[in-house]
Amino acid sequence: MQQAQERKLELESGSVETIEAILSHDVVKKALEMARLQEPYCIEEQIEICEVPAPPMKEVHRAELIKEKMRAYGLEAELDPVGNVIGRYKGIDPEAPLCAVTAHLDTVFGEDVDVKVRRKNGRLYAPGISDDTRGLADMLQVIRCLVSNNIKTKGDILFVATVGEEAEGDLRGVKRLFYTSGIHIDGMLALDYADPGRLLWGSTGSKRYKIEYMGPGGHSFLNFGEYPSATQALCRAGALLANLEVPKNPKTTFTIGTMQGGSTVNSIAERAECEIDLRSSDNKTLYALVDAVLPLFSKGAELENEHWGIQDESIKVKCKVTPLGHRPAGTQSDSSPVLQAAGAAMKALGIELTQYTCASTDQNVPMSMGIPSTTLGTGGREGFNHSLNEWYEPLRSYEGPQLALLTLLALVGLEGGPRPMLKIYSGQSQHHGSSAL
Repeated sequence: MQQAQERKLELESGSVETIEAILSHDVVKKALEMARLQEPYCIEEQIEICEVPAPPMKEVHRAELIKEKMRAYGLEAELDPVGNVIGRYKGIDPEAPLCAVTAHLDTVFGEDVDVKVRRKNGRLYAPGISDDTRGLADMLQVIRCLVSNNIKTKGDILFVATVGEEAEGDLRGVKRLFYTSGIHIDGMLALDYADPGRLLWGSTGSKRYKIEYMGPGGHSFLNFGEYPSATQALCRAGALLANLEVPKNPKTTFTIGTMQGGSTVNSIAERAECEIDLRSSDNKTLYALVDAVLPLFSKGAELENEHWGIQDESIKVKCKVTPLGHRPAGTQSDSSPVLQAAGAAMKALGIELTQYTCASTDQNVPMSMGIPSTTLGTGGREGFNHSLNEWYEPLRSYEGPQLALLTLLALVGLEGGPRPMLKIYSGQSQHHGSSAL
């Protein structure tokens, strides 16, 4: 089995001192205690959100619910052109950095799936109860802690419930936020998965394609040897792919995720198709993998045609490649302010860093642009995500909003506290001072 490169987060003294200084403020202590005391309410809100379906590409009803909740808790909130819910918590210093916090609205489940929450032995059971309903509830709890305690941050905080994080959504919500919204963002925290001891230093990128083979078809006996087979062309390509060697570090993977084709058992297949998923935590390696893999599928058609001696172009099996999605990869150093702030906040809250790794979340887009980004666990325990048996257990689940709140305050700064750990992002793709939400 391939293993990703192991890394260990070493906290800098300044990061620990910043968190300690923030924790010395009574208003922060009060807010952290509020997160603990309000956790029963947060869980009930999580259940309420889960029971509003948010199928892929159809998140509007849940988006409207989150928008109204943000407004009820004191933020100006609106839906952007792709359906993201955006609310801004305004800081006191217009020159201070802005940090975005995201949790995704969509689930992997279709409209016909029952999302009613069941309780059993201290656990909540429902499709989507954790991923990422818990992240949305976590975000709302952080908003309540800020507003109710009138915490004065130096920089602004942008709370965003994003669309399209899962599968075919292809990160369309966060891509809109960072590529075309015009909002200047200096750092980002995504709230996703339960374990508060998990921290991401890197983003696993992916490229996905649909591969289609088209041929003349024919009778399996009468036309044997006369016409090539679309399914056999796919099999030939699959055999080539199966023998491909890829780097172990950075971890790089490939898979044929789906395959289908043919019409009857006694026919030479006229059509065949598959979907492939290519991944790496390094963009250069990811693109090199694409360059190595895609020609193999064209080669599969060539081999099938050559095997039967097909010269007539009109009856050759042909290959068509269609891009399905692209999640950019990214990495950052351990000195990144988001990693240092989160790691120091974990230490202060007594949360053990159990996983320091890479994954694919909303953070992929900003991290690929060089914007400090990571993903925080939302508290509690979870299991069987993306299945009908998904469950969530609110064990010390208040640690999620506590961790997000403390990390945020370190990044954007607190009135009367140390300077923000985030720096102003100097990339050219965004414009500071935009009037957008």
